[in-house]
Amino acid sequence: MPDDPAADAATLADTAVRAVEAGGDYLREAFENGTTPADYTAEDVTAEADREAERRVLDAIADEHPDHRVSAEESGDYDGDGEYRWVVDALDGTNNFAAGIPTFGVAATACERAGPGGPENEPVATAVHVPVLDDTYVAERGNGVRYDGDPVAVTDGPTLPVEKATVAMIIGPEVVSGGAERREWDAIADAVGEVPKRAIQTWAPVVYWGLLARGKLEGFVCYYPAEREQVAGSLLALEAGAVARAEGPLTVFGADREIRDALFDAATSAL
Repeated sequence: MPDDPAADAATLADTAVRAVEAGGDYLREAFENGTTPADYTAEDVTAEADREAERRVLDAIADEHPDHRVSAEESGDYDGDGEYRWVVDALDGTNNFAAGIPTFGVAATACERAGPGGPENEPVATAVHVPVLDDTYVAERGNGVRYDGDPVAVTDGPTLPVEKATVAMIIGPEVVSGGAERREWDAIADAVGEVPKRAIQTWAPVVYWGLLARGKLEGFVCYYPAEREQVAGSLLALEAGAVARAEGPLTVFGADREIRDALFDAATSAL
C-alpha cells in the first residue's frame, strides 16, 4: 500500500486529467474536421481516431508514471512494476464519433494493484473528458467528484420520484455478442424500461456516468459492463454519493435507495 493514499490519489487524478484532455484535444479537432477511417463489424466500429487518441493518453501517463502498468482498449496491456494500473478508454462512443454524433468521451482510471493472484480493479482516481462540450470530470477515492473544477454530487439535481427519473443502461461485450446474455438483457431492459420516465441505452457510458455524478440522471443499470468504462463510472458514481447494489453481472446505481431498489428489483425480476 502507498504511504500517503490521499496524496497519491491527488497526483494520479492530475495525471488522469492531463491524459484525457490530451486525447480529447485531438478528438475534438478530428471530429470537427470530418470523418476518419474506420473498421466496421456487425458488433462494433474502431476508428483511426481511437488509436491516435489512445497514443496521446498513454504518452501523458508514461511521462508522469513510466513504471505503472496500463490496460488500453486498442493497444492492449503494458507491463510495469509500479503500485498502480491504468485502465484507458481513449474513445468511448466510437460509433457515435464515426456517425457524427458528438456524444463521446475519454476516460483514464488509476487502479490499485493487488498482490500476486489478487484483483487489480479498485479505482483510486479517474478523469473523464467530453471533448465537444469541453467538460472534465475527476474523482478521487475519498475526496468526491469535481466537474470543471467545482465539487458536484448526485443530489445537485432535482429530487425526483422513480417514475419521473431518467436512467442510463449499459451492456458489455458478452451481451453484444448475443446468446443467452443478450436474451437476458432484452428481458432486463424491457422490465427496467417500465420503471422510470426514460431509460437510455447508451453507447458512450462515460459521458452518462458524468451526468449521473452531477445530478442530471437518477440511475444506472449495468449488465456485464466492460472494465474500461466501469472502473471510471463506479468511482464517479460512488464518490458523488450514489448508492449501488450488485448481483452477478448486474450492478445498479441510484441517486437514492428508492430509485436503486426499484431498478434493481425490476431487473432481477426479469431474470
